[in-house]
Amino acid sequence: MESRDRLTTGTLHRTLGGLEYFTFGFGTMVGVGWLVVMDDWLGRGGPGGAMLGFLLGALALLPIARTYGRLVREIPDAGAEIAYTERVFPRLPSFAAGWMMVLAYAIVCPWEAVAIGNLLARAFPALNALPLYHVAGKAITAPRLAAGLLLTAAVALVNYRGIRPSGRLQDATTLGLLGCFAVFVTLGFARGAPAQLPPLFARPGTAGAFLSVLLVAQIVPYFMTGFEAVAKESEEARPGFDPSGFGRAITLAVLVAGAFYVLVIGAVAFVFPWRDLVASHLGTEAAFARAFGSAAIARLIFVAALLSLLKVFNGNFVAATRMIFAMGRRDLVPAAFGAVHPRYGTPARAIILLALLTAAAALLGDALLVPITEVGSLAAGVGWCAACLAFLRGRVGPGGGRGLAMLGAVVSLGIVLMKVVPVIPGSFTRAEWIVLAGWCALGLLAWFLGRYAPSE
Repeated sequence: MESRDRLTTGTLHRTLGGLEYFTFGFGTMVGVGWLVVMDDWLGRGGPGGAMLGFLLGALALLPIARTYGRLVREIPDAGAEIAYTERVFPRLPSFAAGWMMVLAYAIVCPWEAVAIGNLLARAFPALNALPLYHVAGKAITAPRLAAGLLLTAAVALVNYRGIRPSGRLQDATTLGLLGCFAVFVTLGFARGAPAQLPPLFARPGTAGAFLSVLLVAQIVPYFMTGFEAVAKESEEARPGFDPSGFGRAITLAVLVAGAFYVLVIGAVAFVFPWRDLVASHLGTEAAFARAFGSAAIARLIFVAALLSLLKVFNGNFVAATRMIFAMGRRDLVPAAFGAVHPRYGTPARAIILLALLTAAAALLGDALLVPITEVGSLAAGVGWCAACLAFLRGRVGPGGGRGLAMLGAVVSLGIVLMKVVPVIPGSFTRAEWIVLAGWCALGLLAWFLGRYAPSE
């Protein structure tokens, strides 16, 4: 059992500050969903239902965020959920919590590798040429696949060379996104009209309004997973960093992300009739371009989406590799993955492993990634619940926070139940259950290798 607290080779470099922790938290949450699935959000809830759904969803996540802030302040460990649970639960549940969180982050990486080709093809239709093969009826084209593989290699290289360049990339892309967002949202509310909003909800009547909000609130955890990524980089804080800054960064990330989603939904509904947008399956940039009669604003939104994609890829890549590193350090997976590069201070082997897995999954295209992504949403709920339960079982800090942790555990459990209870809309289909079973089987293999493979 001594290996649970043993570092293998070296330590992670410590260079991150408050800005980086905010940008890693916020940046790991907000991807390109606000661009590409706006029609789905409005179709589920209408502008009122979608805005209320995201607002209530973000508020529901605050107890979890505050609990993480207390945990990471006292236990700044890259293993996060593993480190919290191993103190109060047996070794296997600790591994299970960490393994599920690895999936929650890792699956985002191939999704973004595929999404970069889809996004670029909106501006450059020639990328849809040269089909190589088909997966589940969808063509995989050479230019789009190449874009995804090149992006994967670039993100892996940045992370291999150190957390400082990765943090700078996260700062630049996050602040760039927020700058673009401020411009087009301000234009949307200034040039739009409240007359575009009615009907506020996708379904009529009081019961219809409630269902509209519920259908949107159900998907919020997926689009806001990532605030807890701050905990995974906590070992890399610069010397002298105030540990209470972790909690502030996590809470601020949740609040800013919630406001981002609410405002962008409102701006789109202000500038374009939302029912027409849903019927035509338009994206956010197309709605603004048609409303303003200008391609320039569509290009601005495209740039914002590109920055958003880069930061989400980078943020989830960092979080996943730190989890793998922490598990290797504890011999929960082969100990080789707990090694640190002697020059760059990065978990180099974990980075190489995730880059290879991302590239392999990107070869499948987006058709087969959808069910895996749904499982990733459940995985985050499992990790959040484990962290809250660990807080309740343990004694962390000067006291207090138990009420928030209990509420966070209830919210997390509700997220899991929404996916596994068949009668709930949006619950798992056969494909998701197969993926979950496969990931659990792979986890058992990793567990076996970690316990019985010889350490370096």
